[in-house]
Amino acid sequence: MRPIVMEEVEALRGVNSVKVKEAHEQGRKIVGMYCIFSPSEIALAADAISVSLCGTSQDPIEEAEKELPRNLCPLIKSSYGFAITDKCPYFYFSDVLLAETTCDGKKKMYELMGKLKPMHVMNLPQTANDEDSLEFWKREMVKFKGFLENQFNTKITDEKLRDAIRLMNRERNVMKRLHKLNAHKPAPLAGTDMMKAQWLKGFNVDKEAGIELIERLIAEVEDRVEKGIYAFDEKAPRILLTGTPIGVGSDKVLKALEEAGASVVAFENCTGYKGLDVMVDEDKDPITALAEKYLSTPCSCMTNNNGRLDLIRRMVDEYKVDGVVDLTWQACHTYNIESYTVKKFVQEELGLPFIQIETDYSDSDTGQVKVRVEAFLETLDSRSLV
Repeated sequence: MRPIVMEEVEALRGVNSVKVKEAHEQGRKIVGMYCIFSPSEIALAADAISVSLCGTSQDPIEEAEKELPRNLCPLIKSSYGFAITDKCPYFYFSDVLLAETTCDGKKKMYELMGKLKPMHVMNLPQTANDEDSLEFWKREMVKFKGFLENQFNTKITDEKLRDAIRLMNRERNVMKRLHKLNAHKPAPLAGTDMMKAQWLKGFNVDKEAGIELIERLIAEVEDRVEKGIYAFDEKAPRILLTGTPIGVGSDKVLKALEEAGASVVAFENCTGYKGLDVMVDEDKDPITALAEKYLSTPCSCMTNNNGRLDLIRRMVDEYKVDGVVDLTWQACHTYNIESYTVKKFVQEELGLPFIQIETDYSDSDTGQVKVRVEAFLETLDSRSLV
């Protein structure tokens, strides 16, 4: 039996689609964003609402492929398909869009999307490892701040930025506490439920209400742990899922793992723990603090990306992981190439089984994914018998 509060969490999709419409009708400004490199704090400090935009469903991809090449990452095609078909309420009601140069495919797609709505593109540095990159990224923060001030005819003060930083840190903190509940063995929350709670937070129009809801979910799960109620039994293999982001509609690998009896206890990806690991320093100059936090994101678009290996090592230890699954979307070259480095690290330094699964959003390879997942889990079972 699932936690009762999960019903409210799942209902957030419908609730927030109504709330974003109401906010628009009330004259509130809305900033649509795609990526965890996007500093929501600057949008909030402009008295706007920041929301994630749709991009995890196969449904709009056929329309997108009329304008985009078919051999493109499904995340990019889905995001663009939602935009041109008006099927994403968050995109539809957004006043402006924030984009970022995390890959060449997104960068060129944004040139087309930018004709639909006012858009600001933040240029990412190629590396996060030197002072020049930090100074560059700080200037990008200032440019975005200026863009919103001009678009919304407002003034973003340091005081407003600090208030927004404190609010977003509270949201990160409560989501981090939720994620860490599954460090318990056995895990009290199914990976599919954890993913939904983490993914849906991006669509929260009312962040205070979202924080309160997750606080209640944590309290219920903690109560279930005290009563010995878990999502899986102690023998279920514990999996860390890393790689590209997932959400409802792009979760077939996660479902295949749990339907085969695995317990996905940790998500080292953009919709999981990756954006929660580091908080924004509340005592520093706000622009500097925001630049430092977001530049610390261990994304495959950075060279090098050793921070990802460090995060995987820490999560493997904390969550008592038995195996690592690396999900890669087709045509996502950075994650695909980096998978070789992750494989060597997991197998040779951590001594754990590893599998990379490259796929897209369609159901065409669901059977093949299921067979590969089951074969991988059998290798974990054989290790436990040694």
